[in-house]
Amino acid sequence: MSKFLKVKTAQQVLALLSEIRPLPSETIPLERARGRTVASDIRAPEAVPHFFRATMDGFAVRAADTFGASENLPALLTTAGEVLMGECAKAPLVPGTAVAVATGGMLPEGANAVVMIEYTQPAGSGVIEVTRPVAPGENLLAPGDDIRMDEKLFERGRLLGPRDIGVLASLGITEIEVFRRPRVALISTGDEIVPVQTHPLPPGKVRDINTFALAAHMEAAGAEIGLRATVPDRLEELVSACLDALPGHDMIVLSGGSSVGTRDYTIKTLERLPDSKLLVHGVAIRPGKPVILGLSGEKVFWGLPGQPVSALITCRVFVAPSLDRLQGRCEAGLRTDGFGTFQAILDRRLPSVHGRTDFIPVTVSIGEDRVVRAVPIFGKSGAISILARADGYVIVPEHAEGYDRGDEVTVHPFV
Repeated sequence: MSKFLKVKTAQQVLALLSEIRPLPSETIPLERARGRTVASDIRAPEAVPHFFRATMDGFAVRAADTFGASENLPALLTTAGEVLMGECAKAPLVPGTAVAVATGGMLPEGANAVVMIEYTQPAGSGVIEVTRPVAPGENLLAPGDDIRMDEKLFERGRLLGPRDIGVLASLGITEIEVFRRPRVALISTGDEIVPVQTHPLPPGKVRDINTFALAAHMEAAGAEIGLRATVPDRLEELVSACLDALPGHDMIVLSGGSSVGTRDYTIKTLERLPDSKLLVHGVAIRPGKPVILGLSGEKVFWGLPGQPVSALITCRVFVAPSLDRLQGRCEAGLRTDGFGTFQAILDRRLPSVHGRTDFIPVTVSIGEDRVVRAVPIFGKSGAISILARADGYVIVPEHAEGYDRGDEVTVHPFV
């Protein structure tokens, strides 16, 4: 395996994610399907509705019986009872009659329209006046008007949300074939890293931030976190942890030790994994240049920077789309779906360097004028306070030299 590859652009890295294949599928109950990705096309097993259904409160009628009706010359129809919700009509509708129905109720045979109750009034002796005509098909749904039998509802790769779950429930679908969730092993490396419960904190030590921050971010992207471990900067221990994690995980994420130097064990660890392949060794971005991407067979291997802000941004930009690929979701790209983006006005000038993509943390506020404004946070990637202050980040493309105050920018929120 080559020990070094030319530094790549962010878009080149994202294009390489096409080498990541979706995980196998599994069948799960409908109630657990929110946030899962459809593994095969879903077609409607029946029509919706499967009967003629009223869409307004009123009276089921034959449209021809209302032609020409007006307030000055209303149509007179004899009432022939009521169809209760959830029940069928007791008899077909005969000409010159009307049957009361509620929204969602079934129309009697022979009815082809519903007159809204607002356009009727009692005329005594079981007769109503209709003051406005209706056309055939008005204020009703015919069988299949909503969903046709065998209609394609969702394509492979669809991320299921609450609305989708409702549609599937309406069709009596109780189980869904979805892609399996990626299982991730998250390993934080460094001799300086100690558990978060360490009190007091010894000089020269820092608590493990990345295991918690990255795990929360990847869970929001649909992953299941398996192994969580802190490993010192000892190659044999790091290799052993990764080899142990490989059988039960689909992805290994190492944070720390990914910069070029004598203490760089991330590349050496990847080399020791079976059937390893180095795809990326450095990305032309700031923060987060020392990103490593590799494969061990079909298992994905990420090496992220140890600095928390750099680690979180590179996780958002690169790791989250790779999790999308494992879950069979849309084509790789700078991730916007799932986490959402929004527009804001830049509150101050934002300089950048030509030839490098910058990811600048920002705070967001809404003024009295209801304008959304983004304020850049300038600081070193090791500044922990940036994590708490930042609402998201703004991307400055590699061929731009920054943005001016007042420019409209796209904010990518942190989850």
